[in-house]
Amino acid sequence: MSITNTQPTSIITNLKIYTSANVIRLFFLGFSAGLPILLVFSSLSFWLREAGVDRSTIGFISWVALAYGFKWVWSPAVDQISIPYLSKRFGRRKSWLLMSQCSLVFGIAAMAINDPQEDLFWLPAFAVLVAFLSATQDIIIDAFRIESGTDKQQAAMAATYQIGYRLAMIVASAGVLLLAAMFETSEVYDALAWQKAYLVMAALMLIGVITTAISPEPAVQSPTIKQGQDENTKQLNANGLLARVNRLIDAYLKPVLDLINRYKWQALVLIVLIATYRVSDIVMGVMANVFYVDMGYSKEDIAVASKTYGLILTLTGALVAGTLVNRFGVLKILLLGAVLSAVTNVLFIFLSQSTHNLPLLYAVISVDNLSAGLASTSFIAFLSSLANKEFTATQYAFLSSAMLLFPKFLGGFSGVWLDSLGYSYFFTLTALMGIPTTLAILYLMKKKWHA
Repeated sequence: MSITNTQPTSIITNLKIYTSANVIRLFFLGFSAGLPILLVFSSLSFWLREAGVDRSTIGFISWVALAYGFKWVWSPAVDQISIPYLSKRFGRRKSWLLMSQCSLVFGIAAMAINDPQEDLFWLPAFAVLVAFLSATQDIIIDAFRIESGTDKQQAAMAATYQIGYRLAMIVASAGVLLLAAMFETSEVYDALAWQKAYLVMAALMLIGVITTAISPEPAVQSPTIKQGQDENTKQLNANGLLARVNRLIDAYLKPVLDLINRYKWQALVLIVLIATYRVSDIVMGVMANVFYVDMGYSKEDIAVASKTYGLILTLTGALVAGTLVNRFGVLKILLLGAVLSAVTNVLFIFLSQSTHNLPLLYAVISVDNLSAGLASTSFIAFLSSLANKEFTATQYAFLSSAMLLFPKFLGGFSGVWLDSLGYSYFFTLTALMGIPTTLAILYLMKKKWHA
């Protein structure tokens, strides 16, 4: 009697997937994607707080990151429009990537030459530009990832993407803090030190440019070219105005209708799950650096503990998640990540009630970041499983935007809530925000849902 396929897949076999060129490439593209976001989020909030900006204003400035929640508005352009010359020279995905990445170099450098203490308009204004360009880059990289790899590679590609992404976040957070501390010429606020640190970040975006330049274009047909298109449709598309209307319908409605047709009533539960999955982390994260500054931790303390050690734990969680999703399925690991992400916020209450306590800081950060890596990677794999490759960029942008829009919007009020509630009640509130997510996942598991 044959015993084929009765033995569990070995650990070595599972890990071999990380040697694929497709999987390795996503590490560097993940680095390119992860570098800008903290420059307009937590690192910016640290800079603003040191410059004397109040917490409520910092909370509202965090709405800069809403660009990531609205990227679905321009995501159809990535699927539908070719960039003159660049698309012919590099391909549709690569041309968009190169344009966004080169523009990010300029945008981050423009942030660097401003001082929020002198003028609080231009730094957030250029941060909006960087967020827009970064969100555009994310659209393309998500499509590039899904189109480049097989279904079996998606979890591993999500893991290496997260590793590169989180490593870039170490550079854009701990790196910025350490550079700013190194460039300081006095113990008081030094704008020039922050400006030099941000200029270094602009130069590091060249890693993404180089990776894109040497990567192959995904071999996926553009959705603007339809197989089996009849003559009547071709004639209609020849009419200029009608062609534009049809193109808008194709770009915006068809990807959404495709999702609804495939998931029907379950789409409502998926919306709740997607819209709330990251809410606990994001709302709390807006005030994280402000919390560390208020608690008396130095830039060096936070650079090492939260931004370096903590993100290494996040990378560990990402690697573990990539293997666990392949072994146990995405929903079980998604549930584990959701529960841990909410519960770990409660640990910050103990930190807020203590004095300057580095061992406790490391303990809380360990649990929080390990769960964050687990949750993020499993969620990327989950969203990837929902996207139809005919509308990869648009559908994934819709889904990932839904993931960010509601949490980022709530995050803008985090400074107001913090001023009203205090840190203990604020952290409790962010933990309770994870309840709808947990209920949605449990419902899908009960119904034996699968993509």
